[in-house]
Amino acid sequence: MKKTMNEKYTIKILVLDDEPFMLKLLTHMLTKLGFPQVTTCDSGRAALECVDSPHCAPDLILCDLNMPEMDGIEFVRKLVEHQYAGSLILVSGEDERVLQTTEKLVQAHQITVLGHLNKPVSPARLGALLEKYTCLSPQKPKVKKVVYSADEVRTAIANGELVNHYQPKVAVASGRVVGVETLVRWNHPLDGMVFPDQFIGVAEEHGLIDALTHTVLIAALAQAKIWRQAGLALRLAVNVSMDNLKSLDFPDLVAGLAAEAGVPPQDVVLEVTESRLMGDLRVPLEILTRLRLKRFHLSIDDFGIGHSSLAQLRDIPFDELKIDRSFVHRAWTDDTLRAIYDASLSLAKQLGMEAVAEGVEDRDDWDFLQRTGCYLAQGYFIAKPMPAADLPGWMEDWRIRLQEQGLAGAGQHSLSAGLINRTVMGKLES
Repeated sequence: MKKTMNEKYTIKILVLDDEPFMLKLLTHMLTKLGFPQVTTCDSGRAALECVDSPHCAPDLILCDLNMPEMDGIEFVRKLVEHQYAGSLILVSGEDERVLQTTEKLVQAHQITVLGHLNKPVSPARLGALLEKYTCLSPQKPKVKKVVYSADEVRTAIANGELVNHYQPKVAVASGRVVGVETLVRWNHPLDGMVFPDQFIGVAEEHGLIDALTHTVLIAALAQAKIWRQAGLALRLAVNVSMDNLKSLDFPDLVAGLAAEAGVPPQDVVLEVTESRLMGDLRVPLEILTRLRLKRFHLSIDDFGIGHSSLAQLRDIPFDELKIDRSFVHRAWTDDTLRAIYDASLSLAKQLGMEAVAEGVEDRDDWDFLQRTGCYLAQGYFIAKPMPAADLPGWMEDWRIRLQEQGLAGAGQHSLSAGLINRTVMGKLES
């Protein structure tokens, strides 16, 4: 909720800079913007004393990076030790890459960073960051994630508590719905819907990932069969752990399940996410190559982070590359992200792979993908993961959005309008 002018008077701001002129300048700017409670410090040591004081403990700190004795990076680390719970704005004359890296460091320390100011400081930019601060809602207390045991996960698999949600993938040029990614959830009897980051790792560590993947595959393929019978041919993507690729019978298992469901292998994408380094390459290479021979598609997920690398593209016959969300969202406004995005997209095209941009969060991201010629996209701007029953309604809404918001490229409206015919919709909803 936005704070009123009177509430601004109660916000305590600390300006930390070793240059007396900058302290006076920033104090003057803050006062003109309606924030009179400003304390200045010319050293990290003095600033930490202020943080610890019950009388002048700041809600917001403007922190210079280049200072003698204690630089801004060390000061941020000290703020954690002093249990600082407020927000931070970085101020520096350093280049953009250094400032962006420092922002990520502050976020890693679990301190709210509103952004950075380049010297000489622009009053308009300072005002925009302060507006961002005053519009922030009071932070909710962080809920500690529940740690589940191997026995609990084993029971969840056995009791059928795992459910699949599906996130659409769409063609960027036309808006056509091409497929869905299967994302498993745990419908916990007490805790409600539990997300995979809280139980996939447990399954991998305790030898349960094969049973979990088998459960997900069976349900996803059964759902794909229902869609096909209704006249809706969607390419089905399922996440596969590297730990699934230790058993030589995995390709035959997947092929058997697909055949039983009546889903052609070429309509199935296995998205490989490497959460840990591979050991002996021979078995996973054999399994993945056999899967390609059986006409399943292989996707390298979260490309550019973790262990996903150029070496994997060299060694494994992937035919889809998913550009990680951290290189997609706001790449249009960030030179570093743009360079990594461009390189990933170009690499996919040169290798004859389909490129999928993850993390499309807003219209600007979508327009950027259209300008740069990315093939497929998924993200919250398009749709959040949803139960299978919600897909028909979403597809109709998406068709309308394509037309009303002009999301499809020029000359594509007639194609996008035919995304779903009424016969298909009727079958899906019956």
